[in-house]
Amino acid sequence: MPSPSRSNRAYRNVARIIRPFLRATTRQHWSGGEHLPSDRGFLAASNHMTEVDPLTLAHYLWDHGHVPRILAKASLFRVPVLGPVLRATEQIPVHRESAAAGESLRSAVSAIEAGECVAVFPEGTLTRDPDLWPMVGRTGVARLALTTRAPVVPIAQWGPQDLLARYGKVLKPFPRKRVTVVAGPPVDLDDLYDRPQDSATLREATERVMAAITTLLEDVRGEQAPAQRFDMRRRPPQAPRDAAGPDAPAAGTDGQVAP
Repeated sequence: MPSPSRSNRAYRNVARIIRPFLRATTRQHWSGGEHLPSDRGFLAASNHMTEVDPLTLAHYLWDHGHVPRILAKASLFRVPVLGPVLRATEQIPVHRESAAAGESLRSAVSAIEAGECVAVFPEGTLTRDPDLWPMVGRTGVARLALTTRAPVVPIAQWGPQDLLARYGKVLKPFPRKRVTVVAGPPVDLDDLYDRPQDSATLREATERVMAAITTLLEDVRGEQAPAQRFDMRRRPPQAPRDAAGPDAPAAGTDGQVAP
């Protein structure tokens, strides 16, 4: 399979390592690729269950001809080896509660306007739902979507949690794990574009994205999600928060980005 046209040399080199590993340890069941735009920049919004999710999401997008630029915690860019890889593959750092917080939004907007695929985890951290259903999202994805008017493609993953458990530290590569990733039609936000980007509008847009992801995941799992979405603002978190504030672009928890 040829590398996506937007990939740089560093991204291709990382792909040569990560993709064979994932093919050896997982059985990929991809679907919905026809919903990924090929003629413009877009947001790929996925649920988040385990720290290996960025790898499986990137693998899916790469196999469909896209080079994802994933929003990742700024602290990861200072980690030896990992940091240079993230910078070389042009991932986007998310700065926590600092004067540089706006840079994440501007960088993501610039990437989308340049025709790139920007991948986000709207929950901003691993879901705290006991059964791994998507929880209430943060509004960063809404800000990006309403600012750029770019398509937001919902994506559901199921199976990465068997490769690496939530909060797990040890991979379980064998036997090979079934990993299902499915994309759905872009979320309809047309009626929100001309409204002020106030709290109500941002929450409405965010919930539409989370609802679309959840519906896809229900189909994959063959189960119904809880009627009420888990909300970290109303229940004590089970682990330290690891993303920017509620209005920052949503970043994955590990930021290890490779296809």
